[in-house]
Amino acid sequence: ATMVQKYQSPVRVYKHPFELIMAAYERRFPTCPLIPMFVASDTVNEYKSEDEAIHVIERRCKLDIDAPRLLKKIAGVDYVYFVQKNSLNRRERTLHIEAYNETFSNRVIINEHCSYTVHPDNEDWTCFEQSASLDIKSFFGFESTVEKIAMKQYTSNIKKGKEIIEYYLKQLEEEGITFVPRWTPPVACKSESSTSHPRRPVSPAINIPESATKEGVSNKEILNTSSSPSEPTAGTPDDKLDADYIKRYLGDLTPMQESCLIRLRQWLQETHKGKIPKDEHILRFLRARDFNIDKAREILCQSLTWRKQHQVDYILDTWNPPQVLQDYYAGGWHHHDKDGRPLYVLRLGQMDTKGLVRALGEEALLRYVLSINEEGLRRCEENTKVFGRPISSWTCLVDLEGLNMRHLWRPGVKALLRIIEVVEANYPETLGRLLILRAPRVFPVLWTLVSPFIDDNTRKKFLIYAGNDYQGPGGLLDYIDKEIIPDFLGGECMCEVPEGGLVPKSLYRTAEELENEDIKLWTETIYQSASVFKGAPHEVLIQIVDASSVITWDFDVCKGDIVFNIFHSKRAPQPPKKDSLGAHSITSPGGNNVQLIDKIWQLGRDYSMVESPLICKEGESVQGSHVTRWPGFYILQWKFHSMPACATTNLPRVDDVLASLQVSSHKCKVMYYTEVIGSEDFRGSMTSLESSHSGFSQLSAATTSSSQSHSSSMISR
Repeated sequence: ATMVQKYQSPVRVYKHPFELIMAAYERRFPTCPLIPMFVASDTVNEYKSEDEAIHVIERRCKLDIDAPRLLKKIAGVDYVYFVQKNSLNRRERTLHIEAYNETFSNRVIINEHCSYTVHPDNEDWTCFEQSASLDIKSFFGFESTVEKIAMKQYTSNIKKGKEIIEYYLKQLEEEGITFVPRWTPPVACKSESSTSHPRRPVSPAINIPESATKEGVSNKEILNTSSSPSEPTAGTPDDKLDADYIKRYLGDLTPMQESCLIRLRQWLQETHKGKIPKDEHILRFLRARDFNIDKAREILCQSLTWRKQHQVDYILDTWNPPQVLQDYYAGGWHHHDKDGRPLYVLRLGQMDTKGLVRALGEEALLRYVLSINEEGLRRCEENTKVFGRPISSWTCLVDLEGLNMRHLWRPGVKALLRIIEVVEANYPETLGRLLILRAPRVFPVLWTLVSPFIDDNTRKKFLIYAGNDYQGPGGLLDYIDKEIIPDFLGGECMCEVPEGGLVPKSLYRTAEELENEDIKLWTETIYQSASVFKGAPHEVLIQIVDASSVITWDFDVCKGDIVFNIFHSKRAPQPPKKDSLGAHSITSPGGNNVQLIDKIWQLGRDYSMVESPLICKEGESVQGSHVTRWPGFYILQWKFHSMPACATTNLPRVDDVLASLQVSSHKCKVMYYTEVIGSEDFRGSMTSLESSHSGFSQLSAATTSSSQSHSSSMISR
């Protein structure tokens, strides 16, 4: 098995001209006191162009790798040799460095590329970047040891790189060298210089950057001044992260962590259609998966699909919480803690969760919690600016005074679990600390119900105080300044958080009203809802004129399990008869249900199936597309999926809790959206043709199984 490790650095900016940096760089050869393992280097090959603009030098470098004696013995070598080829172009002001290993090259392949170039917005500054790959094919059974050693050596060298240049710059300065003139074309032969030829490369090199900055929007300016560093440049390839920006806005990352962030961000820019999340948010997903880039990418992509589908990006601007929430939801933002993290106060004990669920339904409650989280992200960004250091999470203070059995009402707990799950999946690493105060006797019961759904990393951040312990040593004062301790906890700060209280029963609404309301919530925009019954699928007709169009769909299975099909027919189906609807219209006030495929049509004769059927479970979100091969009529069909009775073996653990709350019925609900795009507008790579599933209403255990998307069945070949 071979292991490939990749590394990509941020951009490091030296505020010195290229020529001076080159003078410093050249001093590290043949040996350098700051790199003891760099024992020697010999020039193997050298080429200089006549005008001295180009200088290529190839060196063989001898390294004394810091590896266990035993390993060196087994490998039979004391030193490792690398070949390094430096190509300096004084006219363009660039240095490209390529390096690869000569020792063990049949077992281990190491490639490195570095470049020094002129800063795009300031020709007196120099940018440095490096990337590398390590591929260990075999190493006497010590592959993982070698990988660890190589990674350790490599990361320590990355850190050294900057010190070395600065060390030699200082040395040059002490010798009185602070300026090295730029290369100019030789003016030896008269006939040449009379033509304007050799001069040409010089002037654009000076003019271009200036005119570019006049236009105003250069990346560096964006990075330094814009309020949201990663937004304005919509994925331009030169939109790179620089090392100083990372330190200031994202924190101290190890070289490999920086590399993961840069690579994941680059991947998003290349493949993701839609809004790219901010750097600090991408970083949260990496942290949540210990910087395993593949795992982080998976959860981030699911979250992006979910955000798009539920229009989460627009929550803060477009959604106004119902009055009931404003009056009875006992939570709100309250200054910040001692670390500068935004502080959210929740008086859970004073809150009538049952009343809120009955008056609002689960969706509105969830939506409200999402808007709180979105506001949290915004506040972190704000505090990062105000406090001059990265702040990426908030602190939550939960007061349980008043908690009682009413809070253990099953549907309330179920709603809470679902909310926790959605927040865990889409706002990872946002909870910096959770202070639970005045925990009563029933608390352990609630805690045992909830804690299995909470990620281990998150659980470590919980501090629980019973009774008035929070006032003692190690209590609240360790985390929150005295001036802002809220009045209801005995502090002197007026806290604006609503006091909660019982929601009047007159505000309760029926399940049916809430269901219609829920549908409205998620469909203020473009989705339509449909009901599917046993024996009565819902069908949508799409007529295609241009043979190579793309039909795209995006639907949520709100209730029940369904089978999704797509058919093609050369002739138009009969328009649906009104009375066929009549039968069901009583049972489904809000649902539309249309059948188009005539009972007498035969599959294979009158119409054909163009994609394999896809089974979609309750709570899944499905997106996909089909490239049409022929003109004619396409029918999208959602059909009731009847489960064999014995298929209960793979139920997730949560369903034990929920089984008691579920009412089976022969009605399914789907929210869908379809669109036809001309193939030339559908510039997506294959990835956009895959259908992606993301479990939304299901609890964690179910979500993971549904996210292994059934993409292949949805790819149009």
